[in-house]
Amino acid sequence: MKMLTEYLERAVEFEKLAVTEQNGAFKAELLKQASAYRHLAEMRAAKYGLPKPSPPEIK
Repeated sequence: MKMLTEYLERAVEFEKLAVTEQNGAFKAELLKQASAYRHLAEMRAAKYGLPKPSPPEIK
């Protein structure tokens, strides 16, 4: 379960960084990393039979 939480924490960190980033290319990379961590969290949740994590709060 620890990895599931860690994946979500990392995703949120990248999403928060992306909000203030001015460089469009770097912002896209940050959001790509966040998406990858959210995907890992979804896979881990499915493995343990848990509900899918909530979507990002930041759009």
